[in-house]
Amino acid sequence: MATREEMSRSFGSAASVYESGRPEYPADAVEWLLEPARREGHSLRVADVGAGTGKLTRAVVEAGAEVVAIDPDAAMLGVLRENVRRVPTFVGTAENLPLPDASVDAVVLGQAWHWVDPVPASAEVARVLRPRGVLGLIWNVRDDGEPWVRRLTGIMHGSRAEEMLADGDPTLAAPFAELEAKTWHWSRRMTRDALLDMARSRSYIITAPPAERERIEVGLAELFDELGAVGDATIELPYVTRAYRVVRP
Repeated sequence: MATREEMSRSFGSAASVYESGRPEYPADAVEWLLEPARREGHSLRVADVGAGTGKLTRAVVEAGAEVVAIDPDAAMLGVLRENVRRVPTFVGTAENLPLPDASVDAVVLGQAWHWVDPVPASAEVARVLRPRGVLGLIWNVRDDGEPWVRRLTGIMHGSRAEEMLADGDPTLAAPFAELEAKTWHWSRRMTRDALLDMARSRSYIITAPPAERERIEVGLAELFDELGAVGDATIELPYVTRAYRVVRP
């Protein structure tokens, strides 16, 4: 099995399927993350860390913020630049941000905090945030309340994010204190090809040995056949968006 480090840096090799298969973020959830950082008469500057192909970046831009995108994988940032124009991009991590002190109003991470070391990452985020700035964490997680979605998760293998969130709220360190949390329930209409891309964009599958990938592909094909997800036919995949925010003291 691949190491945590190998899995966290695996996405660039599957950037196109990540862009196709991963869902967008609900606008209401993104606005909730940013709301404490807004100041009347002041433009909002946000760092999207672990930005990937720009799924969260787009939503933050649409919320009216000025955004800088940061990711450890240059290949992912290349796809981001194709999809989100006029957003500066930098290679970096939550533990080592290429930003000046007190330079942004909010730092957000989508599908990313479970890859970081929370102690140095919390300190580094606090360094780049302005006073009363916001750290926002957000995940789109499939809703396993549906029996077929539980089967899907079993075939694909649970993700690090799902395992972390099942244990409770994300872990932070000084100077951050208690997180505020909120959830949204929604669904995404997907074709068979999009469902396959969603599965193939997961780090467990990207880094799995060929025999394990073949087992997963066979299981997915059988499930999608049963569901009638064939050709252009679509199916609603239910999601829960879990968001967390905390204001820098």
